[in-house]
Amino acid sequence: MPPIESFSLGLKVFRSIDDFVKVKGAVVTTGTFDGVHVGHRKIINRLNQIAKKIGGESVLLTFDPHPRMVLFPDDHGLELITTIDEKVALLEQAGVDNLIIHPFTKEFSRLSSLDFIREILVDKIGTSVLVIGYDHHFGRNREGSFEHLRESGPLYGFDVEEISVQDVDNVAVSSTKIRKALQEGDVSTANKYLAHPFQLTGTVVHGDKLGRELGFPTANIQIDDKHKVIPANGVYACYVLIAERKLKGMLNIGNRPTVNGTEKRVEVNIFDMDEELYGEEVTLMLQERIRDEKRFDSVDGLKARLAVDKNLALRIL
Repeated sequence: MPPIESFSLGLKVFRSIDDFVKVKGAVVTTGTFDGVHVGHRKIINRLNQIAKKIGGESVLLTFDPHPRMVLFPDDHGLELITTIDEKVALLEQAGVDNLIIHPFTKEFSRLSSLDFIREILVDKIGTSVLVIGYDHHFGRNREGSFEHLRESGPLYGFDVEEISVQDVDNVAVSSTKIRKALQEGDVSTANKYLAHPFQLTGTVVHGDKLGRELGFPTANIQIDDKHKVIPANGVYACYVLIAERKLKGMLNIGNRPTVNGTEKRVEVNIFDMDEELYGEEVTLMLQERIRDEKRFDSVDGLKARLAVDKNLALRIL
C-alpha cells in the first residue's frame, strides 16, 4: 500500500500520481487551486455532487511546485495565496475525498494533451467523469482544451462537464484578482472572493522589542513559505491562532518608518496576552485593513495612533 496521509474528515492525500490507488467512479478535476476560492468551491461542490450521485469518489489532481515556478524559473514575481499545507486543509474542509499532489517538473510539462488524457486521466486515475473550470487548458503549451476533452471523452469512456466562472458582485473571481487585492492591501475583497479569511503562518522570532517599549508588545513573525503573498504595508485587524487558542490582535506589515526601520516585518500585537512565544508557530487570520503604514513625527504620536488602531481593531473583530 502506497503512503497515504489520512485526515479527520476522510481526505486521502497522495504525493504522486504513481501512489494513487484507483477508486470506483472517480469524479476528477485538475488545476492549481491556489486560494481554494469561491470559483474553485463551485467546481468542488459539483465534483462531490456527481460522486454522490454515481456512488463514486471525488479526486482532485494538483501540482507542487506551482507550474509557473518550473516553466518560468527566472520570473520571481509569483506569490501564492495558499501554502501547500493550507491548500490541503481547505480542500479537506471542502469535502474532497482524494487529493493527488503531483511533483511538477519540466519533463511532466512536456506531456502532450493526448498523453495527459491517456496516461494520467485514464490509465493512472481511471476517470469516470471529468469536471473542469471555464477556459481550462492543460498539456504541453496548454494545447488541451474543453473541446479536446469533449472529443476524447467518448473514446476513453469518461464524461466531461465544464463549470462556468463564479461571479461575486458581478466580478469573475480568479486567483490573480485575489493576489492583486492582497498586494493592494484590500483584504476585505480578498476574503469575500476566498469565502474564508486570508491566512499568514509563521514562527515567532526575536525582534528589537520596540513594541514593548511603546506599550504594545508584538510577536515578530517569520513567514515560513518564501512564496507566500504578503499583503501591502499597513495595519490590519486579525485573529491569532496559537495551538488551540484563538485570540484578537492587530497586525503591522511594513518597515516601521517612525523608528527608522530598514526591513519589512510582520508583527502582531496580541490583545490580552503577554507570554513568551519564541519558536511557536502562529497563524494570523486577516479580517480588515485599518490604515496605511505612516511615518509619525514622534514616538508619542505613534503611541497615540496605536491606541486608536487597537480600538478600531476591537470594533472590527
